[in-house]
Amino acid sequence: MPADPKGPSRLRQVTGTVRFRVTALAVVAVAVVLLATGMGLVTAQRRLLTDNVEELIRQRADDLAALVSSGQLPATLTHTEGTLEQVVTPDGKVLAASPNLGATPPLGPPPPGDGTETVGTVEHLPSDAARFLLLTRRVQGRQGPVVLHVASALDDVEESANVLTATLTIAIPAVTVILAVLIWRLVGRTLRPVEAIRAEVAHMSGTDLGRRVPQPDGDDEIARLARTMNAMLDRVEDANNRHQRFVADASHELRTPLARIRSELEVDLAHPDTADRADTQRGMLEEAIGLQRLVEDLLHLARSDAGAHPARREAVDLDDIVFRDVSRLRADGRVTVDVAAVSGAQVLGDPDQLARVVRNLTDNAARHARTTVTITLTEHEETAVLSVADDGPGIPADQRQQVFERFVRLDDARTAATGGAGLGLAITRDIVQRHHGTIVVDPSHHPGSRLVVTLPIAP
Repeated sequence: MPADPKGPSRLRQVTGTVRFRVTALAVVAVAVVLLATGMGLVTAQRRLLTDNVEELIRQRADDLAALVSSGQLPATLTHTEGTLEQVVTPDGKVLAASPNLGATPPLGPPPPGDGTETVGTVEHLPSDAARFLLLTRRVQGRQGPVVLHVASALDDVEESANVLTATLTIAIPAVTVILAVLIWRLVGRTLRPVEAIRAEVAHMSGTDLGRRVPQPDGDDEIARLARTMNAMLDRVEDANNRHQRFVADASHELRTPLARIRSELEVDLAHPDTADRADTQRGMLEEAIGLQRLVEDLLHLARSDAGAHPARREAVDLDDIVFRDVSRLRADGRVTVDVAAVSGAQVLGDPDQLARVVRNLTDNAARHARTTVTITLTEHEETAVLSVADDGPGIPADQRQQVFERFVRLDDARTAATGGAGLGLAITRDIVQRHHGTIVVDPSHHPGSRLVVTLPIAP
C-alpha cells in the first residue's frame, strides 16, 4: 500500500520547527539528568544502607571479641534477627554459633595471610536470604587465636533499592512526558508572536508599505525584534516615499525647461518672419545651462542616496574658496558683497564639494538679498564657522528646517527660472554632513537670513 505523500511532509514540517528542536533538546537534556540523578540516588541509597549493615555487624563482632578475650564465650550465641554469628578455630572447629546456624561448618575462611579482618558479600549461606554481608575477624583468645564470623542479610537493602528503582522507573518517564508537554506549549506560546510577525511579513508587498508587524507587550527579545522590524519598515516606507517624491519632482523640474524650449522653437517655426534667431538661441542656451545644473544636482543626490559618494580628504583653505566665489559674485554686479570678517581657516575635505557648498550658499543669499550679502569666516574651538547672510525677506521660523529639504521653494510664486530647482540647500546640507559638519539657520539674524556652516578644522 503506498504511503500517504502528505504524511512525511507533515512530519518534516513538525520536526523541522524551532519549537520541536527546543522541546526535543530540553527533554533529552532533562531525561539524561534525571536518569543520571536516579542512578546516583539508587547507588547512594544502596551504599548508605550497606554501610549501616556493616556498622551493625562490626559492632556485633566487637562484642564477640570482648567475650572471647574475657573467656566468657557461651556455646550458643545470642543474635539479632537477620544475622548469623559464629566463632571457630583457625583449623575450622566451631566453638560457638547462633541458634540459626546449628552445626553449620565455618561460614568462610579466615582472613588471608596476616590480615585481621575482611568484609565482603557472600551467597548461599544457611538462611532464606539470598545475599549476606560477611565480616571475618581474627582475634586472640585465652586459648589461642580464633576467627569470628558475623553476617547480616542484605534483603532490606536490596528491597529498598528495588523499590526506589521501580519508583524512578515510573517517575522519570512520567516527569519527562509532562515536561515535554509543558515545554511544547510554552515554546509554542512564546513563538506565537514570531509566527504572527512572519505571517504579516508574508502578506506585505512592494506597494503596500503601510503595514506593520504586530508588536507584543513587554521588552523581551521578540518585542524588541518587532519594534526593530517596524522601525525598519518605517525607514523603508520613508525612503520609498522620498524616492517617489524625488522622481515626481525631478520629472516636473525637467519638464518645465523642456516645455519652454519647445515653446520658443514652435513660436519661431510658426512665425519665421518675425522670429529673432539670436534671442531664441540665447534663451535656449540659458535653459540648457539650467538643465545641465539640474541634472548635475539630481546625479549628486542620486549618488548620495546610493552611498556612492566618496570624498577626497585633503587640507583645504576655505578662505581661498570664499574669495574666489566672491570674485564671481562681484563680477555679476547684482549685489554688494561684504567680506571684511573673512579670516583664514583650513579644513579637511574635498575642495570641489566645499566650493559647491560656498557657491550654493552665496547664490541663495544673492537671490534673496535686496542690496548686500555678508560673508564671515572664523575659527572657534577646533571648528571653522562660515556664515552667509543677506538683507532680504528672511526665512519664517516654522520653515527653517524645511529649507534644507529637496525641491523646496518658500515662495510658491517663485519658479525654477528665478528661484532654482530647490536643490541647492539640500545638496549643501548633504555635503556638509559628509564632512562631519552642521548647517543651521541663525534664528537671531534680522533682517534677512543667515546660514551658518560649522566644519572641523584640519589637524
